[in-house]
Amino acid sequence: LSRLPVARENVAVFFPGSTIGNFDPEQALAFLTRARAVGGKLVIGVDLVKPVSVLEPAYDDALQVTAAFNRNLLLHLNRLIGSDFDIADWRHVAFFNAAASRIEMHLEAVRDARVCWPGGERRFAAGERIHTENSCKWRVDDFAALLRDAGFSDTRVWRDEQDWFAVFAVHA
Repeated sequence: LSRLPVARENVAVFFPGSTIGNFDPEQALAFLTRARAVGGKLVIGVDLVKPVSVLEPAYDDALQVTAAFNRNLLLHLNRLIGSDFDIADWRHVAFFNAAASRIEMHLEAVRDARVCWPGGERRFAAGERIHTENSCKWRVDDFAALLRDAGFSDTRVWRDEQDWFAVFAVHA
C-alpha cells in the first residue's frame, strides 16, 4: 500500500463480516496493529456476545449443516495426507466457552478409533476430541479497548437492534 499515490489519511481498510472472530485476542491485536500501520481508517464488523440459547444453535444447527462442514475436515485430511478417518466415528460438538468468550467446535470420537496415514497412526478413545475451530465473540467495550491497544482512535460503533452485531469505524 505504500506505493499508492494517495495520502495515507485517505486510505480505508475494510474488514467486513465478523472474520476477526476467527482470531484469538492476541492474534486479533496483531492483525489490528498491522492494519493500523497502513494508516487512514478501519471499518470492521464484529460478532457480539449473545445469549447461549442463540449462539449454540447457530453452530449446531438442526439441519446439521455445520456438523457436515466440520466432519468434512476429516475427509479433506484423508485426501491431503492419505489418512483414513471414518467420519462415522466422529460427531460434531459446538458450545460457548464463556471464559474465553468464544464458540468452540470439536469433533468427538463416538467410539474408540484408529487413524492411519503414511508413516504413522493415532488412536483416539471414545469421547476424545479434536478442537477444530473457534469463533470469538466480543463485547463492544472490550473490542473498543482492543482497537485502542492497536493504536486506533476516534471510535464510532453501530449495532443492530438486537445488539448481536457491530460495525466499528476508527482512525489510525
